[in-house]
Amino acid sequence: MSTIPEILRSNAASWPRRDALVATRLGQDIAVTFSQLENQANLFADMLYSRGIQPGDPVLVFVPMSIELYVALLGIFRLGAGAVFLDPSAGLGHIDACCSRLPPRALVSVRPLRLLRPFVTGLRKIPHVFAPPRDLHGSLGNLPPPPGPDDAALITFTSGSTGQPKAAARTHRFLIAQHAALRGSIKLEEGERDLTTLPVFVLANLASGITSILPDARISRPGSVNARRIARQVARLRPARTGGSPAFYQRLLSEPACLAGFRKIYTGGAPVFPAFLKELQSATPSADVVAVYGSTEAEPICHVSCRDISAEDWEAMRSGRGLLAGLPIPEIRLRIIPDQWGNPAIDFAPQPSGCIGEIIVAGDHVLKGYLHGRGDAETKVRLDGEIWHRTGDAGYLDGNGRLWLMGRCSARISDALGTLYPFAVECLAMTFPGIRRAAFIQLGGERTLVIETRPGFRQFGDIEAACAQFRISRVCKVSMIPVDARHNAKIDYPGLERLVRKMGG
Repeated sequence: MSTIPEILRSNAASWPRRDALVATRLGQDIAVTFSQLENQANLFADMLYSRGIQPGDPVLVFVPMSIELYVALLGIFRLGAGAVFLDPSAGLGHIDACCSRLPPRALVSVRPLRLLRPFVTGLRKIPHVFAPPRDLHGSLGNLPPPPGPDDAALITFTSGSTGQPKAAARTHRFLIAQHAALRGSIKLEEGERDLTTLPVFVLANLASGITSILPDARISRPGSVNARRIARQVARLRPARTGGSPAFYQRLLSEPACLAGFRKIYTGGAPVFPAFLKELQSATPSADVVAVYGSTEAEPICHVSCRDISAEDWEAMRSGRGLLAGLPIPEIRLRIIPDQWGNPAIDFAPQPSGCIGEIIVAGDHVLKGYLHGRGDAETKVRLDGEIWHRTGDAGYLDGNGRLWLMGRCSARISDALGTLYPFAVECLAMTFPGIRRAAFIQLGGERTLVIETRPGFRQFGDIEAACAQFRISRVCKVSMIPVDARHNAKIDYPGLERLVRKMGG
């Protein structure tokens, strides 16, 4: 099977009465089976087609994580159109820029965002507007032929925080290759029930015959979800596995009952520091707690189970040797090259074991390029007859072939004292239980560790002593370190520098 509609049709025939998606709406659990999901997706595709939407048309989707989102998404896939996603929290200017780069033919949106149309030029120009599909009825008309494996299915825009937004277009073939990589990496088993906050995991679940339970929460802000509501949902629906960002699980740790019944916990989308991984494992001693490393362009790349981290590994992370990401998955090729980030890569010599460099990857589920080639020059290189992706992350391979992360190449500090990467400092700082977040930056030529602490933290002297090996000039405390909007966990380094300067630091 080479397209998503083919997989959905096959799964609907194999498990017609099995729940595909379960969501909680106004305190009530609502389920849709695999056969119902396929029927609803086909009806939505038919409605779009009857209103003039054609195969290949870009369709912008503004629908929160819900059953309606996946009916819309799968309907767009069946039509052979491309589902376009961008982050509305990035601002109206971002929406306008994305719509200018790829003008949508249709908009599928919840009402609050539809009300923005008069104020955003890019949205105002969209000719067709639809509400999220719910409880569709009727018979199918004449749908066009199904899409081919190399037709665009999913188009997502980067945030544009470091320049103009780039569009990543994924074909059906790409998404199926990604599913194959995820199936082994996160051990997808047919018949399981999964509480997941990660949309790509839901697609992988649908392809694997797994029931996806959509959290009773506003997943666009994982760091502020209501853990008590999720605890009640988990008690009712009893999922065996779960996937989410570290910020999501930080919230769930406040309600231990949330996590008690899980056998598998996968966390990623942001750095998973040692103290947090241990805390999560301690809260769920019978579960396999796994940190997954990947990126928008290559998901997954590596993973490591908490149980497989040795005492020596924990000590290495505490000593500034970076963050253990684990063995690269079999479906990916990974190489460490000299760090040339910010410039065209011309030296592709593999770095020796233990030598820090720039991480590049290749594979069937690694994005080969961006829409119209915009962004390819900075992030794509041709090597050994294939296209490799420059992740922008720094790291090294140890003697066992495991990847250790050192942070973003762009966040490295190079001064008279040498080159220092952020995770060397941040991993050490995050071993102190009273530190909620830590970020290493350079301000006014000084190496600076910025920390966000929990109430009662009194270990400034201890952390200064621990960081002496890195020749840190000062430790600066802020009330809140800014993080990304999507996962609520990645440090916003430019935003942090502005904040500290504003404080007079």
